[in-house]
Amino acid sequence: MIMKQITRTLLAATLLAMPLSAQDDAYFTQDSERRVPTSQMEVKLSYAPLVKSASPAVVNIYTRKVEKVRRSSWLERFFGDRGNHGVPEERVTGSLGSGVIVRANGIIITNNHVIKGADEITVVLSDRREFDAEVVMADAGTDLAVLRIQVGDDVLPIVKMADSDHVEVGDIVLAIGNPFGVGQSVTGGIVSATARTQQGISDFGFFIQTDASINPGNSGGALIGIDGELIGINTAIYSRTGASNGIGFAVPTNMVQVVLRAALTDGTLVRPWIGIDGQNVTSDLAEGLGLDRAGGVIIGSLYPNGPAERGGLNVGDVILSINNFEVIDEGGLNFRTATRAEGEMVEVVVLRGDELETYQLSLELPPENPSRNVTLIDGRHPFQGVTVANLSPRFNDENRINVLRKGVMVTKLSGNSAAARARFVMPGDVLLELNSQPITTVQTLVNTLDSITASQEGVDEDEREPATYLFRLERRGEVRECAIRGNSLRCGTVR
Repeated sequence: MIMKQITRTLLAATLLAMPLSAQDDAYFTQDSERRVPTSQMEVKLSYAPLVKSASPAVVNIYTRKVEKVRRSSWLERFFGDRGNHGVPEERVTGSLGSGVIVRANGIIITNNHVIKGADEITVVLSDRREFDAEVVMADAGTDLAVLRIQVGDDVLPIVKMADSDHVEVGDIVLAIGNPFGVGQSVTGGIVSATARTQQGISDFGFFIQTDASINPGNSGGALIGIDGELIGINTAIYSRTGASNGIGFAVPTNMVQVVLRAALTDGTLVRPWIGIDGQNVTSDLAEGLGLDRAGGVIIGSLYPNGPAERGGLNVGDVILSINNFEVIDEGGLNFRTATRAEGEMVEVVVLRGDELETYQLSLELPPENPSRNVTLIDGRHPFQGVTVANLSPRFNDENRINVLRKGVMVTKLSGNSAAARARFVMPGDVLLELNSQPITTVQTLVNTLDSITASQEGVDEDEREPATYLFRLERRGEVRECAIRGNSLRCGTVR
């Protein structure tokens, strides 16, 4: 009943804000904008003008990557690898995709996975001209990348971006791209769903779903609406075979605008937040909360003095909508905040107990407190060659982990280090404790290691006992405990 109530409340608020005549016109305007054909003449109408307008701004992208490989000799095939690893050879691999020109001076949007790891990127325009491209920004969190080609004084065709918040299920759409490398192609369909957030394609996954055929090579291409404006960047398909099964996903242009804006300013992509750690409201939770269906995000913790806490939200509140858009899960919540500007006020409706409450929150950028202090640890101990950093809301957002997580995280291992060989720590591990000392910052870890090393100094090497390193860490939600003494290593899961 609560979900029905909030839906009626949002609709009523919209209509009551209009004069009476405007309320009546709202329904007629919607009907006149979206309707089925009513005559044979209308059935014969063509989308060709839309394609002619938009397709010149859609490009083909070819990538080239050089990899070192080892070819086994005929002796190895008969007698096995006897330690002769052969001479590495170069193998060239390539991939293809699509992109969309969004600035007339040569700025192009595509998918991050299209250009990831490429040594060379070639962009082919619709008029068959070819250009080498440079990567301006690549963001794995949204699976978007911004490229630049040098076109001199030429003015390239662009496609105008629409407000993707206005896209509705049933809208007619066209997908333009380079499927299978056969050349630019156009397919048509409708929007079959919006606000798809559980696809695992990206961390800020909030996708427009379409049944327009999208195949390999379409990635990074344009999804345009019936007015010829760009509403999304085609990103992925749902398929067990690799071919289109009528379910494709596109990144909405409102998220594209965020990445593009960052790429063309200071090159730093930081998304606004409200400062909470939340949990999706499942059907089981919904029943206990008095909701008649799953949906919303229940607040588990608040960042001290963050936007949500200052705005009056409490732990246990269930966020149901932001700016009149229903929040179904954390992915939707992140999208609604990440696509707004720093300092923008948003209206948040929450369920508190049995009551619906409305709050105004000012969006902020996640703070970097403490400073990340990325440090390569050196010294005569097992952690030599391990790179660590302090966790903070901003660092965590960049690395796609819980924004309120605190502590010290392993970010990298040197290839010849003891840690890399024994794998007692791995990138992504959060260090919790070393020899009974809680590890809260990088400096705490360094000081503790220095203290252990110092305790060995001044003792004759023949009489010196191997130092003992007892430490706890968290890896993918599990707490592990390890003990290192000399050449002995023992590790086990605590919980």
